[in-house]
Parts: sequence; C-alpha cells; structure tokens
Amino acid sequence: MKTIGLIGGTSWHSTIVYYRLINEMVGEAIGTQGNPELLIYSINIELMREQNVAKINAKYLEVAQKLEKAGAKALVICANTPHMTYSYVQPKIGIPILHIAEATGREAELLGVKKVGLLGNKPTMTLGFIPEYLQEHYNIETIIPEDEGLTQSHHYVSKELTQGKFTDEARKFFLHQISLLTSRGAEAIVLGCTELPMLLSSDNADIPMLATTDLHARMATDFILGGS
Repeated sequence: MKTIGLIGGTSWHSTIVYYRLINEMVGEAIGTQGNPELLIYSINIELMREQNVAKINAKYLEVAQKLEKAGAKALVICANTPHMTYSYVQPKIGIPILHIAEATGREAELLGVKKVGLLGNKPTMTLGFIPEYLQEHYNIETIIPEDEGLTQSHHYVSKELTQGKFTDEARKFFLHQISLLTSRGAEAIVLGCTELPMLLSSDNADIPMLATTDLHARMATDFILGGS
C-alpha cells in the first residue's frame, strides 16, 4: 500500500471523517487485519479565517513539503476550501495532490450530469477552484445560490458547521437551497463543504447529492491500493 499525507484541521471534524472513511474503505478491500500508513498534519483553522491568501499558500506549501519529505506518495487536503492553494502548491512539490474536484467530476460523469449546484462557504462557491476545474476537465456547468442564499450559506458553514454545530435550522436552509438550485436546472448537488454530509443525507432530497468527502476519500483509497 502507498503512504499518503493528509492535510487536515480545517476543520478537525472533517479530518476525523476522512481518517475513518479511508481506513474503512481500505479495510473493505484488504480485510480488517491491517490498515494504511497515513501521515496527518493538522493545521489551525484560524489560518483560513484570516483570509490572507499569501499566508495560506505559504503554510500549505510548507506542510506539503514536510509530508513529501516524510515519505508521502500523494497528498489529500481534507476540506474543500483549502483547495484554493492547489495551483500554487502542486507545481512546487514532486508528488500529486489528489484534487477534490477530480473525485467529484468523475462521479458526476458517471451519473451523466452536465449541470451541478454547488453549496459551501463563499470562497468555495465563488473563487472558481471547483467550478473551473469541473468545466475544464469535465465540461460540467456549476451554479451557486443567489444573493442572500450565498451569504447565509457562508454563515452556516463558517460559523456553525466547521465548529461542530449542526442544527435543524441549517438543515432546512440547505434543503431549501437545494430546491432552488434544482429549479434553476441543477441535475445534482455538490456538497462542497466537508461538514455538509454530516448535516444532510442523500434521502433528504430528490436529486443526487455528491458528497465531496466520501468521493475524495474513495479517490485516496484507490491511490493507496495502487491506483494512479
């Protein structure tokens, strides 16, 4: 099995889910007598809250280089938003970063989806590192909530979900946003916050929901077990 490095901490709640899912998925393949070797570096989430892009890029590069030096054969950033660092970090290291949008795009392609709705915090929805990746590599169009929906989605993610708070109010809000995105032509919903699958489940809506956490963990598992 190949060793991978996990860059977590943003939030630590989702990092735990990544760790559990990868171990469970590998166990399903090889049996429970063993488990993969994983290197974990947990970053203080306050770094992301500062919204200093240069500082964020520098930290993720530093961590990526440490994990590469420690023996990781690939890296997994255990959250959606920090993938904003991908284009800065990837050219400066010698191992691949397994992109969360690649995992999402593969699943959308299998479903025959050409238009998705994206939910998450404001950077994830508006900065383009997921929508542009899906468009460039899979010719998939991405739409996001409008106006107040965009602001409120960011609030729930940054002020509640990433701090481990999961409420019925937030659940009702996101289900309403899913309905609105569906009415605008979305054929599937990308849960672009690694805490969103903890709040919602696939039986909450009449449309496929692409849980980026699960898809990304599966991609990591495939790499560990010998995939490219």
